[in-house]
Amino acid sequence: MPRHSLFVRLGAQRYRVERPWGDVPQGVGSPSDVACDAKGNVYCQLRQDPYTAKDGPAVVVLNPDGSRRAAWGGDDVADGHMLSVHPDGRVFVVDRDAQEIIIFSPDGRRLGGIGRRDRPGEPFNAPCDVAFAPGGTIYVADGYAASRVHRFSADGTPMGGWGTPGEGKGEFSTPHGIWVLPDGRVTVADRENNRICVFTPEGEWLADWRKVHKPMSVHGAPDGGLYVTDQVPSLSLFGADGTLEAKCRPILNGAHGMWRGPDGAIFLSEQNPPRLTKLVPAVD
Repeated sequence: MPRHSLFVRLGAQRYRVERPWGDVPQGVGSPSDVACDAKGNVYCQLRQDPYTAKDGPAVVVLNPDGSRRAAWGGDDVADGHMLSVHPDGRVFVVDRDAQEIIIFSPDGRRLGGIGRRDRPGEPFNAPCDVAFAPGGTIYVADGYAASRVHRFSADGTPMGGWGTPGEGKGEFSTPHGIWVLPDGRVTVADRENNRICVFTPEGEWLADWRKVHKPMSVHGAPDGGLYVTDQVPSLSLFGADGTLEAKCRPILNGAHGMWRGPDGAIFLSEQNPPRLTKLVPAVD
């Protein structure tokens, strides 16, 4: 047991900080992202250098209590950057330097992919993150070398996209994280421009939400709001209208990825030091 228990508050909710959380292997990559399925199982993305890293899994699956459930993906994923769990349970892994979004079953069987593997620009150029709209549309933040958001139908058919390099409306400098709000608005963590860009489902610019420093990941919050991790490091809570409602500091050096579990716990993936942090709702 730790000598002290730490707590943070985000709006009306107080959280107990648990770290390191879960049976995540050491020495075979760092936790680049985290996601949960509807049952509360936790999927941890391990990022590795495919040329120098030890053989190991790309995804570790943890039970709700943190014990290890499974580990898979090392033979399929070259450079896992972020991942998202689809509402139907499929796991979408962004294989950044291989230029592909790989689709897995919950037990790690490859089901398909979006993008031509090892073919930069067809259409991805070092993509970052993937998100799903309530109606099934898939969005990909193509952040490191493309400054673009791609749109796909639920079956992976291309539907265009938007974005060019820059600082203006509809422009990006490293669109690093992406999330779709319940009303269909698309939110993008435009990292080097220090803002969250908000768009219609078709890509029309609506607003920029600021008061964040190099935002890394975005995730839906209750009542249509949005959680944002950044490199202050802090975790912010925005209301559905873009009002900054609260901030806290639950991690040491910034969370690269984030997910809110079905029980309200918030999981944060840290790369330095490499670990998962869990924020457990506490009763005042």
